[in-house]
Amino acid sequence: MSTVKEEAIRLIESLPDDCSVEDIQYHLHVIRKVEQGLADIDAGRTISQEEAERRVAGCGKASATTTALLWRSCTASATLPT
Repeated sequence: MSTVKEEAIRLIESLPDDCSVEDIQYHLHVIRKVEQGLADIDAGRTISQEEAERRVAGCGKASATTTALLWRSCTASATLPT
């Protein structure tokens, strides 16, 4: 298994020479979120498509505060909160 440092080096080497620091940060962020999502799947922390649609449909009926909290919680992890 690779170390985090080795994985970061491989990522950086795969990017174009003229990439920005923001490009590197973005790709590291995406990789981390995908890894978190896969770990959630392995741990059984998933919901059905129907449940996800129900939750999203309910967001329009929630208060602005509830919607903001749900949005933060949804974007903080790779899956919807249960």
